[in-house]
Amino acid sequence: MRIPGRWVLGDPVDEQGQEIDPWQFREGRHLDLRGPLRFLQVHPGCALDFSIAGSAIPVVHGRVVSVFERLKLQQQVQFLPAQVEGESGPYFVLNVLRIIRCIDDARCEEVLYWKPEDGRPDKVGQYRNVAGLRIDPSLVGDAHIFRPWGWRVVLIVSDNLKQALEQEGLTGLKFTEV
Repeated sequence: MRIPGRWVLGDPVDEQGQEIDPWQFREGRHLDLRGPLRFLQVHPGCALDFSIAGSAIPVVHGRVVSVFERLKLQQQVQFLPAQVEGESGPYFVLNVLRIIRCIDDARCEEVLYWKPEDGRPDKVGQYRNVAGLRIDPSLVGDAHIFRPWGWRVVLIVSDNLKQALEQEGLTGLKFTEV
């Protein structure tokens, strides 16, 4: 939202306009979806190469796909064809296939967990909030892009991938060291 005049994309729908479960894109698994996903512009504006649509779904232009292909990182992601209302360019949902347990609680600014008194027994012991995210890089291995276990609202990329994306001059990206 930091880019003035940028578009805002909603949650995905299928070719018939039926809503698609947006949470499945955070599960770190290969998805078998039929037909291209469609995204409406909730707020029309300037197209971006990298956008976060409703429910934290990464929507990327084909230029992003080219970077992953050049770096031979296709095994770490799945690119699902997508159509963005009013745009002809090739767009894709970036489905990240790795979830890694790597959050370094002690180095984060604040970590809150769901407790029994919060009234959500299904979430007790899970992260409720993570501020100032920090990870333990020794737990990442050879991953160049992943979501951290327990806090899948963010994407983490390696320095090599970050540099390649920046060199491509892609719009909509923002990096914060973790």
